[in-house]
Amino acid sequence: MKRTLWSLQAAAFAALVAGPALSQGAPMQLPKGGPAAGAINKAAPPPKAASLDGGAQVQRANAWFNANATMTADFAQIGPSGKRTEGQLYVSRPGKLRFSYDNPATTDIIADGTSIAIRDRKTAKQELAYIWQTPLKFLLKDKIDLARDTKVIDVSESPAGVAIVIEDNATMGGGVSRIKLIFDQKNFALKQWVVKDPQGYETTVSLANLDFKTKPDPDLFKINMERFN
Repeated sequence: MKRTLWSLQAAAFAALVAGPALSQGAPMQLPKGGPAAGAINKAAPPPKAASLDGGAQVQRANAWFNANATMTADFAQIGPSGKRTEGQLYVSRPGKLRFSYDNPATTDIIADGTSIAIRDRKTAKQELAYIWQTPLKFLLKDKIDLARDTKVIDVSESPAGVAIVIEDNATMGGGVSRIKLIFDQKNFALKQWVVKDPQGYETTVSLANLDFKTKPDPDLFKINMERFN
């Protein structure tokens, strides 16, 4: 359960997920030059641009998040083991999020505004936690302010995009989670994030086909407390 929540990126956001435990699906064809092209080089961080204004970039990130309270997107996730899973992401702030994984994975991750459920469609079992226990909880707030709600430790720029690295220590199990948010250079849209848990395990999520006009069905964010237990 603890590793599942650390892998949870969510999102949007908030986001979040059980990468190591899920089955590997067929590769999703992401747009050429899209999120997959912005993979993070773990061996050597991208160099900072000398003229980069970190505070201004953080404000741009806040503005992007706060301008997009609803979102649907396709995602591709690579967990600590290297396995790749894919699916659809739905966000409705404040507080609501859903990761629906494509077959052969059988997991749904649902946040209803208060709780978050990791549900197995095959076994009809689920595990519950509070949203505040997850590493990307701040991305589900009504008004997002990265500098206020997290510790911004680095802002850098490279051909892959603008990367904002933040830390949060108020998560399940203690320790500090580190999250790298990567924004596209052209339109400053979030295209990828990486969650690193206190043990050093990383989960990477890349987004494609972002849609801010279609409002997700409210039923997507309902947690069935009776059927799944």
